[in-house]
Amino acid sequence: MVISAVFILFILVKPAASDDKLSPTSGSQIQLSFAPLVKRASPTVVNISTNRMVNTRNFSPLFDDPFFRQFFGNRSQLGSRRQKRVQNSLGSGVIVRSDGTIITNHHVVAGADEIKVVLADRREFDARVVGSDKRTDLAILKIEPGALKLPFLPFRDSDDLEVGDIVLAIGNPFGLGQTVTSGIISALARTQVGINNLNFFIQTDASINPGNSGGALITMDGRLVGINSAIYSNKGGGSVGIGFAIPSNMVRSVLAGMTSKGRIVRPWAGVEGQAVNAEIAASIGLKRPTGVLVIKIFPKGPADKAGIQIGDIIIELNGREINDLEALKFRIATQSIGERVPVKLIRRGSTRQVVLQIKAPPYIPIPNRTQLRGLHPLQGATVANLSPALLDELGITSQQTGVIILESQRGKVANRLGFKVGDIVLKLNGNEIDKVSTLKKLVAHTKDSWKVLIKRGDDILSLLIPG
Repeated sequence: MVISAVFILFILVKPAASDDKLSPTSGSQIQLSFAPLVKRASPTVVNISTNRMVNTRNFSPLFDDPFFRQFFGNRSQLGSRRQKRVQNSLGSGVIVRSDGTIITNHHVVAGADEIKVVLADRREFDARVVGSDKRTDLAILKIEPGALKLPFLPFRDSDDLEVGDIVLAIGNPFGLGQTVTSGIISALARTQVGINNLNFFIQTDASINPGNSGGALITMDGRLVGINSAIYSNKGGGSVGIGFAIPSNMVRSVLAGMTSKGRIVRPWAGVEGQAVNAEIAASIGLKRPTGVLVIKIFPKGPADKAGIQIGDIIIELNGREINDLEALKFRIATQSIGERVPVKLIRRGSTRQVVLQIKAPPYIPIPNRTQLRGLHPLQGATVANLSPALLDELGITSQQTGVIILESQRGKVANRLGFKVGDIVLKLNGNEIDKVSTLKKLVAHTKDSWKVLIKRGDDILSLLIPG
């Protein structure tokens, strides 16, 4: 902790390159403080409280009696009544624009009926959700401060971080009020956290606890480098000094891609791959496992037009090393739509470079959302053509084509047979299903039996159903 204080003020006085970073050399340096930095940054971090109505069921006290439980069971529905109650939760947020634009976590505001924002000076505002994105666990809120220009935190390029850099975490742990903790960057590019499906986190030992979610992780020049998102906790549920933050570059990408309708338009490259493991590396003559092996390319998409081929190994994108699939997804997701970026790849043992133009995912083919009627196994299912844009909306990261089930109407045949939302219909009676119109033609005729092949997650299921 002594080293931390010294190092901080050195950077406050003179932003230094990584090679110029110094350790304390005198007692006076050790006595320096975080206070000036905290005074500047803390007014930009807000407390967020949410309310939502939930349905609960209250049981008669009689059912606590063993005599009644032997007849009616431990959780009998008899003697109970439904009630609505207000569920409260607390979190944090960061003002990123002077007009009252606030970034927080998706899980902080998900399902909220009412959101209140409390500034550091204790003023309160009602907030509305401009957009919320489960895939990145980020949400954008807006308050109306009137003519008042609010203080805000400028962004810092999260790619400039190094392990060992000092950071401060500011938030509202346990609802205690604004709290500041210090620590260092413990690791970068953590991809095995499992918080969202665009995993690429900053790990820090700055103390982060429940209620810190959505708060600021800042560097010693007073800029926002991450949004605190989660902690690694033991079985008791407490913090063990390992916290994770969403990098600021992802935050900026979400802000830039948010439409007026609250939907995120994400950068798209039209490529799918798998991490190169030791076995793959050995088979193609690589000295070590690195990069992403291209296994699928969307026809006429950005990767296809750039000349990337199936079997290529992508090892670098826009000057950043690609070690695994999560890194490739993150690097694509943090580019600007329309931007042209260099991609370094290995093809048949030779290294080459191509230029990839990032685009928005297209609705090709058009969804053609259709509810299926008639006497067949998919009666009552609403289906649509898969496209890159629809895949992105649904949070599916593969370049899957075909027809997907969007809804399964209760009480209809498809629902009774167990077809689920998200199932992709691959084949019907041996016929490949490439689009909704093909499926409609095939179910228009009665059959003695139906053989349906579907993809559910990573599994392929074959169902034989009597006609």
